[in-house]
Amino acid sequence: MLNSDSRLRALFALLAAVVLALGIAACGDDDDDDGDGGDGGSIESNADNSSVELTIGSKNFTEQIVLGEIYAKALEAAGYTVQTDLNLGSEQVALDALEAGEISGYPEYTSTALTSFFGLAPDAVPTDTAEAADEARTQFEDRGLVMFEPAPFESANAVGLLKERADQLGVETISDLEGQSEQLTLFGSPECRQRVDCLVGLEDGYGLQFKQFRPVDIEQRYPVLDDGQADLSILFTTDPQLFAQSDQYVILEDDQNVFPAAGNPAFVTDEATVDQAGADYQETIELVQEGLTAEAIQELSARVDIDRNQASQVATEYLQEEGYIE
Repeated sequence: MLNSDSRLRALFALLAAVVLALGIAACGDDDDDDGDGGDGGSIESNADNSSVELTIGSKNFTEQIVLGEIYAKALEAAGYTVQTDLNLGSEQVALDALEAGEISGYPEYTSTALTSFFGLAPDAVPTDTAEAADEARTQFEDRGLVMFEPAPFESANAVGLLKERADQLGVETISDLEGQSEQLTLFGSPECRQRVDCLVGLEDGYGLQFKQFRPVDIEQRYPVLDDGQADLSILFTTDPQLFAQSDQYVILEDDQNVFPAAGNPAFVTDEATVDQAGADYQETIELVQEGLTAEAIQELSARVDIDRNQASQVATEYLQEEGYIE
């Protein structure tokens, strides 16, 4: 990395740490919280939970893996016997693993669930967090699954590119790609071909045709821009790179609202596990996600993607910083 990038990362980490610390204080001082989460404070170990074995899963990108580690370590602190199966793959792979009993639960985004699992059109996804969560919860219940309360932050797919390339093309919105997309290469995750908030929406919703679409592992979505393989790449709106390196990357406005509304992650599990695990299961998960604002998850992901720390270490640091564990 260049020295200027290192200074930028350090500045971002400092600013985000301040935001995270303020969020901790806010969570601790908020006596008017009417949510269904935990009561605040540290997690107390319950010996009765030791006989319950849980396997916490996640999808295959940093934000999800960090979430999975946070939930797993918190549940361990509550006394459960916990294993992890992180980096499972796409949302369909993760859901299949849950329904097959291979994992106890994993975090899924409400908008992804509504469009990918339950067939809602993008413009039918509620923009209100509570409404989207209620709709997703009802749909999951019909499949014998339980969805807990969502985390505070929202995340969504977005079309991104180097700022220099955007200036060359003169584009600010996805519609600006019309007449140019035929000469451009788009990179996205393998499941992008089937998702409305990816290639399907760009082709069917915007009428764009690309010179080439190439599937790529999610962790390569920025390197393919950096080395010139991709003109465009499907990014996430909560990616730390968009904030730590905002002079380098930009996302195009979804000006026709073809992509679904941003979704909040919520832990999805099954009824049998909820019954077996008892009240500490849901309460612990909902407690430790209270501090996960957009700024907080960006900062935690930056520790992994930019500073190259292990997700397990970052999750432990978060739980300690929030005062959930010592």
